[in-house]
Amino acid sequence: MNKNCEILDTENTDLNGFESRGKMATDSLRKTYRKKIWSKFVKAIKDFDLIEDGDKIAVGVSGGKDSLLLCKLFQELAKDRTKNFEVKFISMNPGFGSMDIDQFEKNLEELEIPCEIFDANVWEVAFKENPENPCFLCAKMRRGVLYKKVEELGCNKLALGHHFDDVIETTMINMFYAGTIKTMIPKVSSTSGKLSVIRPLVYIKESEIINFTKRNGIKPMSCGCPVEDEKTDSKRAEIKKLLEDLEAKNPNIKQSIFNSMKNINLDYVLGYTRGNKKK
Repeated sequence: MNKNCEILDTENTDLNGFESRGKMATDSLRKTYRKKIWSKFVKAIKDFDLIEDGDKIAVGVSGGKDSLLLCKLFQELAKDRTKNFEVKFISMNPGFGSMDIDQFEKNLEELEIPCEIFDANVWEVAFKENPENPCFLCAKMRRGVLYKKVEELGCNKLALGHHFDDVIETTMINMFYAGTIKTMIPKVSSTSGKLSVIRPLVYIKESEIINFTKRNGIKPMSCGCPVEDEKTDSKRAEIKKLLEDLEAKNPNIKQSIFNSMKNINLDYVLGYTRGNKKK
């Protein structure tokens, strides 16, 4: 139900002379990760027009490594006075255990992220309705609850922490298991049409996010999902392994797949759809 189900071993638990872990993380974005994270974040915003004047943006915070990084990036971007936008950080608690919530709140405090956590008994309802396979209903409910909260806050955009590797893996999953060519795009309208979902990490590789997380001593929380906790295999895990094997022979394979989704020649496909209509 959530891709952020790992807990990473951290390399650094010291603050290295900084007042807080939040300030240390910000400093590393400005210096160590300026090229591999910060510049790619800014480039994605420019390339796909993700932020416009007057935007009110809600950042969805799962507590995993990707969303915590996204928060720090938005906090840094908000310091740029040429950018006229507002940002809020929100997190839905679908039914986390107390230990997960405690770790999450500790991370938010250490990283100086002012995040509103709101409760929604999504897991309980999903398991009650479909105990054998609650994931589809859970995902649908989580989206609905989150979108509604964003709209209640008066925000017109929801920023999510999907990164470069998520785009590649989603592309491959759709081709291999769904028989369709489509991917995770950087900007899309919500199902209600009342807000846009944006993905500013679309150029940032997961390996760099992991490096950033470890270097700054950040301990991202487990997703806490009882279904995911019991899974030892999944389609996404299969695709990750396949990509690792391919990357060993061709280090540029992921970039090629990413580029292919920007370079589709409709004169050389057997058919395509737009919306629900075949062309």
